[in-house]
Amino acid sequence: PQACVRENLDRYEARRNLLIGGLRELGWKVEAPGGSFFAWLPVPEGYTSQSFADLLLDEAHVVVAPGIGFGEYGEGYVRAGLVSDEARLAEAVKRIAGLKLFAPDR
Repeated sequence: PQACVRENLDRYEARRNLLIGGLRELGWKVEAPGGSFFAWLPVPEGYTSQSFADLLLDEAHVVVAPGIGFGEYGEGYVRAGLVSDEARLAEAVKRIAGLKLFAPDR
């Protein structure tokens, strides 16, 4: 039976859409992952992946992994997991919004 596979696909797609859509509404130019339960998000200008991950943790209490931890090509990105439920991801977007780092597209 493949019903559980479809349920998991739907679950992660909903989480991805919530996170990516919410971050885009903030003005963060992010790409949706095509087939992963991780989203790689570009770091805003003026930050390293580590300094941005630290900012999100210290100021917004949102945990992401600095891309540099995955090798030199990870620098410039942070990795966010889609393993938390939708309510938790929505809270993360709300907390990031409070930092006012991005200008929403108008």
